[in-house]
Amino acid sequence: MTECPHEVLTAAGLDAARPEAVERQHRRGKLTARERIERLCDAGSFREIGALARPEGSPELAADGLVAGLGTVDGRPVVVLATDFTVAGGSNGDLGNAKQDRCWRMAASRGIPVVMLLDGGGHRVSEGLDARKFGGGFPLQQTQARLSGWVPMVAAVLGPAYGQPTLAASLCDYVVAVRGQAALGMAPPALAASATGEQFDAEASCGADAQAQHGLVDAAVDSETEALDALRWYLAMLPSNAQAPLPVESVTDPQSDAAAALDEAVPANLRQPYDMHAVIAGIVDADSDVELKAEYAPNLITTLARVGGRPLGIVASQPLQKAGMLDAAAAAKAARLVSLCDAFGIPVLVLMDLPGLAVGAEAERSGLANACARLITALGDATVPTMTVIARKGYGGGYVVLSGGRTFDPELVVAWPDARTAVMGPESAVELMYRREIDAAPDPAARRAELTGRFAEQAGVLGAAAAFGVDVVLRPSETRAWLLATLATLPRRRQLQTLTPRVRAVSPL
Repeated sequence: MTECPHEVLTAAGLDAARPEAVERQHRRGKLTARERIERLCDAGSFREIGALARPEGSPELAADGLVAGLGTVDGRPVVVLATDFTVAGGSNGDLGNAKQDRCWRMAASRGIPVVMLLDGGGHRVSEGLDARKFGGGFPLQQTQARLSGWVPMVAAVLGPAYGQPTLAASLCDYVVAVRGQAALGMAPPALAASATGEQFDAEASCGADAQAQHGLVDAAVDSETEALDALRWYLAMLPSNAQAPLPVESVTDPQSDAAAALDEAVPANLRQPYDMHAVIAGIVDADSDVELKAEYAPNLITTLARVGGRPLGIVASQPLQKAGMLDAAAAAKAARLVSLCDAFGIPVLVLMDLPGLAVGAEAERSGLANACARLITALGDATVPTMTVIARKGYGGGYVVLSGGRTFDPELVVAWPDARTAVMGPESAVELMYRREIDAAPDPAARRAELTGRFAEQAGVLGAAAAFGVDVVLRPSETRAWLLATLATLPRRRQLQTLTPRVRAVSPL
């Protein structure tokens, strides 16, 4: 048999054999699929599969528009799939779908993360118009759904990614998109216009910043390099699969200065806003946090970080936005972070400073009750240890839903000296219950102040501590040390006193 070196077999599909297509991609200001993989993976580690795949009768569709294989990122094995915009606009063909399904199954059987680099537009219409190919559906959807919670799945959107690529990204744990390049949506503007006559601006509705505000994208960045770095940073926080050990790092910086600064970070005036990011910085290891969905529901922060080198999920009120109140979007955002951490065995910390739940007609129309139910289900069903810190105030249903006090049996409940808890803020309570009495008083302002002061004192932290609703009252600067000691003793999963055999809660609408 004639010898045929590997280079001869694969050269027709590699970038070097297609200089014009590569040059067009570079003129767009973008890297090719293989260049992106080279930048993401450790040098020389990527091994491509399916490089010779071609649809019958279409030899020009190199690798069927999908570069796929296995490599390592920071020494850890990963599966990588990169849509190739230079081949039929990166569209999904039958062979490409088969390669994608094959890679996901390898990720499942080997317990390794999946990385998707998306730059291409949906199902290939020329194939999708044939019912013999389309009518049977696409089992790869089920394959990806079953990967969720078993291995980390991440996506970088580096170009148009309408239809199937958007669905694939939406099932990922972490999605980053490049401004000015990325476009995510179930249908591109041209398809929407042909179907409904509606005209809309793709960047304003489907661009990186727009979809970050809608909650689909976790982070919008300015370059492909930033996008790949973000994926690498996120993966470093997660185990390779749900049963693998957590990636614990050694810590040389004790963060003593940052922890000490916490005593001045939170104003005693309950109405004075402050940035909860400054509080988080005083608790976690320096420069260790990876925030998720920062632009969506900004009144609540969800982030992964390390404390003493150990990964930790954080759900935190953000007083700078809507005073940190818990609305439907914030509750759903918190539930997702808890679900992610529970899947991979990462403990959860709640940092609370909220005036309560959103109220009013718009709050009810937004589906607040259902969103709160999702958060209750996530926290109540969580198998990972949780901890709660009441930084300043926790009022009403929001206090309960966001794991105030003993609600979801946290491993540690901390209150800071200025913390206040009650069914509602004293000002609101006085107006609700004593308006007639105040109006009838000789000095209404004095009576209002007297009643408000009385209820404010009753809501103070000493009452919660006296009734053993919290474990300990700490200075903010002492919190990191307590968390370090607690995390060092926590099991990966807590032993729940629950139904036997254990059942999974039904996810609320």
